[in-house]
Amino acid sequence: MQSIYFWNGNKSPARQFYETALLQACLKATDNEYGSVEVRIDNIDYPCADDEANIFLNGADILVTVAGNVKFTNKQKLAIPQPLTKGLLGYRLLLVRDETLAKFAQIEHPQQLQALSIGIPQTWADADLFRYNRYKVVEQGNLNELFLRLKNGTFDYVSLGVNEIEEIFNHSALPIGGISIEPSLMLYYAFPLVFYVTPNNPSLAQRVRTGLSEIIASGEFELLFEHHHGDVVQRLNLRNRAIFTLTNPALPVEMSDFSGSLLD
Repeated sequence: MQSIYFWNGNKSPARQFYETALLQACLKATDNEYGSVEVRIDNIDYPCADDEANIFLNGADILVTVAGNVKFTNKQKLAIPQPLTKGLLGYRLLLVRDETLAKFAQIEHPQQLQALSIGIPQTWADADLFRYNRYKVVEQGNLNELFLRLKNGTFDYVSLGVNEIEEIFNHSALPIGGISIEPSLMLYYAFPLVFYVTPNNPSLAQRVRTGLSEIIASGEFELLFEHHHGDVVQRLNLRNRAIFTLTNPALPVEMSDFSGSLLD
């Protein structure tokens, strides 16, 4: 049986579970045409941006990342410009210190949030995006260190996608104490996740592209999305939050008209 190497690191377990299930569904849908395949999953985190950028040189066949990820700008890859999560990762909620909740509750305009500082781990793709939109970015450390730095006042808030914020909060922020998910605000920017495939395997890229089209047409994609994320809009009260929209300057030309459909 043939096998492929799926690098699925540098992300939350919530994303890893969904993205693995999605890839496996795409491959299963094309078994008759291409044959069955074993997926070898690597969840190793690479804190160095160069290590992540060179993942295909180290044997990876496929990964999921943000469309236009600047780390891969000058790297050879086969991008499949079909969004995988309805733009879910671009809907961002804030984690703040409990003593600042009243301050955040009074925010009505983006300029008020821009006056505060956001903490972002090193190498994350949205650090440049926030800087482009004139937000004060403190880019340092990794995800595990982020909440101690927030608690200690190194920055004012953290922004995480609605698909992962609860899991990360419960695992990493709640044990520290004194940090909450801010209840009234949401940021949004076009931040679609897509498959990148090694340039050495165009057949795999075509297979995944075909499989993705097939599971979308059959309704399996929708069922998979609902299984993993179906009640997130209601659970996090997304429709009743003030939304500040940011521009993503790294969005590829072929996806320039992309808009998240989570709240449609």
